[in-house]
Amino acid sequence: MMEVSRTVEVSPEHVFAVLADGWSYAGWVVGNSHIREVDPEWPAAGTRIHHSAGLWPLQFNDWTEVTAVAPDRMIELRARLWPFGVARIRFDLTPTANGTRIVMGEQATEGPAALMPTAVQAVLLRPRNREALSRLADLAGGRARSQQAK
Repeated sequence: MMEVSRTVEVSPEHVFAVLADGWSYAGWVVGNSHIREVDPEWPAAGTRIHHSAGLWPLQFNDWTEVTAVAPDRMIELRARLWPFGVARIRFDLTPTANGTRIVMGEQATEGPAALMPTAVQAVLLRPRNREALSRLADLAGGRARSQQAK
């Protein structure tokens, strides 16, 4: 599994709040363009976000499902985007002295993308996932600041 990490100056609870908001995924997941529906129990295991990826008019409708979750610590997802394949994505949140270390791991597990060697997947995914973590960090920081202002 290819991993990227980032340390942010907000608590794991603030980071997890963004991960737990299924409607926010189009704002920080690179390539996700539209959230069509979020299961009401999200992020419970087995629940899904129904999303679109790509640019209009070439969009693919698919879903992402929670396979495991430990609130404020970890969430693991099964993201499907056919015709490309399915990926396993995991976020681990570790408290630090000044905030949270976020580790994002991703690996194609099914479909054409899974036929690529792990090293090739890493070259393709690393820049995208670094940008996703940057966006996630910005949203978590914004939520933390808005809560402090109240």
